[in-house]
Amino acid sequence: MKNLFVGNIPHSTTEAELRPLFEAHGAVERVSIVTDRDTGRSRGFAFVEMTDADAAGKAISALDGSDLGGRPMKVNEARPKEKSSGGPPRGGRFGGGGRGGRDSGGRDDYRGHARQPREPRW
Repeated sequence: MKNLFVGNIPHSTTEAELRPLFEAHGAVERVSIVTDRDTGRSRGFAFVEMTDADAAGKAISALDGSDLGGRPMKVNEARPKEKSSGGPPRGGRFGGGGRGGRDSGGRDDYRGHARQPREPRW
């Protein structure tokens, strides 16, 4: 089983249009067109699962860069989505950047002086 990423497809593309393109190269298990969660509109890419790895390789070679609805399709092997930490960006909630304070050996512009409290910016 090989999962293929199909990018740069027109937003109007349907499974019925995409499936035959890949079935010409081998058996297709599933076609999944990715849609926007809020609007339900296509996001312009899809995933195609093919049962045979050799057929998937042939489909990539044949279809990558080919025209679909006036757009050159991008077809390659799908990579697993990278996990995000789910938390705020590095540096904490309010930015900063992880350089550390006086105790961690980071640069401290107030050398020896207490920092004055600041008013909130909002």
